[in-house]
Amino acid sequence: MAAFSVTNTTSPSSCLLQPHPSSSSSYPLVSLPYNRKFGVSGMLGLPFNWRRRRTSMRAVNQNAEEATLETDSPIRKTDSYQDGRTTTSTVWDPSIEAWSQFARRVSGEWDGFGADFSNEGKAIELPESVVPETYREWEVKVFDWQTQCPTLAEPDERLLQYKSIQLLPTVGCEADAATQYSVDERKVGEGISGLTAFAYQSSGSYVAVWQKKDNILELECCMFNPQDCESRVRVIQFIHVLNNTELVLQGIRVFREQWYGPFRNGDQLGGCAIRDSAFASTAPMIASDVAGIWKGSTAVASFSTSNTGIFQELFDEKVQDSVRDGDSNILLPKQLWCSLKQTKEGETLSEVGWLLDHGQAITSSCLFSKTAKPQEISIALETRALEYA
Repeated sequence: MAAFSVTNTTSPSSCLLQPHPSSSSSYPLVSLPYNRKFGVSGMLGLPFNWRRRRTSMRAVNQNAEEATLETDSPIRKTDSYQDGRTTTSTVWDPSIEAWSQFARRVSGEWDGFGADFSNEGKAIELPESVVPETYREWEVKVFDWQTQCPTLAEPDERLLQYKSIQLLPTVGCEADAATQYSVDERKVGEGISGLTAFAYQSSGSYVAVWQKKDNILELECCMFNPQDCESRVRVIQFIHVLNNTELVLQGIRVFREQWYGPFRNGDQLGGCAIRDSAFASTAPMIASDVAGIWKGSTAVASFSTSNTGIFQELFDEKVQDSVRDGDSNILLPKQLWCSLKQTKEGETLSEVGWLLDHGQAITSSCLFSKTAKPQEISIALETRALEYA
């Protein structure tokens, strides 16, 4: 693995920062505190760039005359040759800017909690072998892992690496005694083995489709809170592919994470001050809060043809309405939901949603073809229709 040198000391999206006091809330049902880490909290983050960016091209001809052209479409061409002459064009490529913004916002140390759920949304307990004897004596059920996710995206080239680390549960503020239980390391880029689709947005949000063994797909959706650039969720759907056609949801994994500091490859544990708490055993969201008509701007990436590649930027392409039936979704804690449904055309549509404040939600969708191949990925910022608010 290549070595990286990171000197950045700012938050992921230029948010104004204020010191955040440490807190030591207790683990659910008992007065024994869980591991915490110190961190910083951000003011309101930068909003999503939902409007298509306008690009500027400066072309220089043989006579050194300059012209500036405005266009609504991304320009990805840097050099051109006509009639045997060489014409040099300096082109601003918006995809480079979008990736650079994405890299800044996604990179860093992300700490929080993670939990597994059944395909019906029921929380799954941690293995008894990893739970401290003290919890068993108190007859406390433990559902959450304390987690780290050190993440680094190269701003100048489309490479992303991150590790999902599960830490063994501890009793009290035992930061020095924290031990890794498992490490799942991922690398993202063109030609990466096992990656079948990756779509990203300058906000830091992304969707990745991973092909695993035994005909299992892992559909990973990372969504940033548009009002808090240091808060995000990652939802992974484990999908079994039957006969290369039918997709069946097997389980769900949820991470709730906060930005802790610049990338340090997970080497630093900050003690008892994580700005979140265990969540798996808390109440799921209410079905009626999902149901209704939702309106929003949707950023889309298409994978329907073989020449589009597996690495795409999400662009703002359309405004659409969505009608949801709350009872047909899998309801999860912390205002999260997901679904995996077959369409009338025989395709399969996955959706993950996160209900925000003031009747807003951020949703992510992935459409699979009849042969279980990713066709389209989208991320939308939606507002609930007034009649359902």
